[in-house]
Amino acid sequence: MVDDIAGLRRILMSSRVIAMVGLSANWYRPSYFAAKYLLDRGYTVVPVNPAYSEVLGQPCYAGLRVVPGPVDIVDCFRRADDVMPLVEDAITIGAKVLWMQLGVINHEAARRAEAAGLEVVMDRCIKIEYARLFGGLGWAGVNTGVISSKRPPCGFDRRTAA
Repeated sequence: MVDDIAGLRRILMSSRVIAMVGLSANWYRPSYFAAKYLLDRGYTVVPVNPAYSEVLGQPCYAGLRVVPGPVDIVDCFRRADDVMPLVEDAITIGAKVLWMQLGVINHEAARRAEAAGLEVVMDRCIKIEYARLFGGLGWAGVNTGVISSKRPPCGFDRRTAA
């Protein structure tokens, strides 16, 4: 299982096509936000969800096995119980990485994927990891400068600052 900074960085740098299983067309869902973020950073995001024909201007597919072309990462926005069939599909299509989102933990699926030669990332958000490793946390409002460990300049009075 890949759980170190060097491994995560390598995966995110060498992978360009991400099939997002369970990607929602609703703008307020985490999967939509993550997909939009990755699209804006040059990744090819392939929506996989039988409920839609298109998400974020990309054609949406009913399952991994009908996605045309190669897939580097299968990103699972599904319950942990739903991951094992996705592992079999990921193996079949020749994916390189199985990525299970935050809260998605399935050790049996991880073992099966690794046994088939896939790298596995579990219980991590691909968007958060990209932002953390490549400096995009400011876009999420984290690095706003509002809270800082730096001392204020001389003469600065926090009580009178607007």
